Amino acid sequence: MPGFKLNIVDGAGMEVEAGTEGNIVLAVPLPPGTLTTLWGNDERYISSYLQAFDGYYATGDSGYRDEDGYLFVMGRTDDIINVAGHRLSTGAMEQVIGQHPAVAECAVIGLADPLKGQRPSGYVVLKSGVDVPEEILVKDLIALVRRDIGAVADFKHVTVVEALPKTRSGKILRKTMRQIADGEDYVVPSTIEDAGVIDQLIGTLRPASSPRQPIAP
Repeated sequence: MPGFKLNIVDGAGMEVEAGTEGNIVLAVPLPPGTLTTLWGNDERYISSYLQAFDGYYATGDSGYRDEDGYLFVMGRTDDIINVAGHRLSTGAMEQVIGQHPAVAECAVIGLADPLKGQRPSGYVVLKSGVDVPEEILVKDLIALVRRDIGAVADFKHVTVVEALPKTRSGKILRKTMRQIADGEDYVVPSTIEDAGVIDQLIGTLRPASSPRQPIAP
């Protein structure tokens, strides 16, 4: 498409090398047919999408280009966590964990850490009929992440759960999980598939000393 240019940039808006994950952005002006504002809120459109990186539209996605120029979308930028100064994709960790034959689905969230800023914490649902000691599974998953992503991920915490909270369209509510785990006020979306799953997870996610309540959506 004429005039269409996609780049991968770091937090300062500078282009990164092939193989380096960063923010997926589109150079402005945008091509014809793209959304030019938000209904009744021009200011929010500008602040949310056009001011983050000078000269670019911020898509809100994170990814990288390989040496051949192919784009790989790794997830939303709010799924990027900062572990001791290293920007890491929780989506990438989930892909690694999902390779394990015992794992049906998983979620990795970044929890607040006083020393490193954030630390990754994994939550996995096992496949039906699988019977594996949790301590062995945890060691296996930690080893997988260390092998494929590296020790820099500092991935040391995994919990087996019965189910993960999702919307009716199947999106895992990672933000809600993180808010609960960090002891913040949290929002349960009206689109949640089974609110009972949140109730089941509160004891696992939240320290007993952080009794926060849900906020009405």
